[in-house]
Amino acid sequence: MLNIIRYFSIILFMLATTACQESPAAHSTNTKLILTGSSTIAPLVSEIGKRFEVQHPGTRIDVQTGGSSRGIADIRQGIAHIGMASRSLKYSERDLHSTVIAHDGIGFIVHQSNPLSSLDDQAIVNIYTGSVSNWKEIGGIDAPITVVNKAEGRATLELFLKHFNLHSTQIKAHVVIGDNEQGIKVVSGNPHAIGYVSIGTAAYSASHDIPIKLLGLGAIPASLDEVLSGRFPLSRPLTLVTKSVPTGTLKMFIDFARSSDSYDLVSQYYFVPLQG
Repeated sequence: MLNIIRYFSIILFMLATTACQESPAAHSTNTKLILTGSSTIAPLVSEIGKRFEVQHPGTRIDVQTGGSSRGIADIRQGIAHIGMASRSLKYSERDLHSTVIAHDGIGFIVHQSNPLSSLDDQAIVNIYTGSVSNWKEIGGIDAPITVVNKAEGRATLELFLKHFNLHSTQIKAHVVIGDNEQGIKVVSGNPHAIGYVSIGTAAYSASHDIPIKLLGLGAIPASLDEVLSGRFPLSRPLTLVTKSVPTGTLKMFIDFARSSDSYDLVSQYYFVPLQG
């Protein structure tokens, strides 16, 4: 019985997906787009979705998080119409189609009271592999370092490991977090913690009186200006992923997310709009 129910559920989803892909006028009827994936992009996409719904009555945009890997997996399994990924597609994902809607970077955050303003690559490697366990060893106060790491399946973790040439088994973390907000909550509540999150999300939080600050990576500040200039090494595209080249309502929504109609929302969330 359960197999029969699941079979009909899949058929219904496929019919809905086909309607979204093939009917450019589908926005005039009741249409629901399901987006899952990156927690970095989700708040922005939710706001873009609200604006899109106003301009396209009868369309509902349902945004769910879970990490970039979930977004990709849900696309493959037919659970979502669009996957959100805060990274480029991997070689193994080249059969899918991705569209960049903005740019972001990954920055290291500490509590606002931490006297340090930057860390070089080697210091970060030493912290995350446990070679350095006290802030005084790298010019800070005499206090144990609380290492905050990202969970498996998060694009932020993948870019971190790739940049620093590390394997996940080498990381000695005290706290493992999922989305950016969890990381910011942990670091803002612990004067001795360090974590890495979306630069845009961190900058947004700091501007709203959350007691964190972004550390420069060597001599390069962790800022959106540096992401825009191309100098910041931990930069990444924010993408929307579909099974194939989008058409119909999928295309209309993705085009809307990339257009000047959404630039102000991209900037409000401290990401770099495409026109930059």
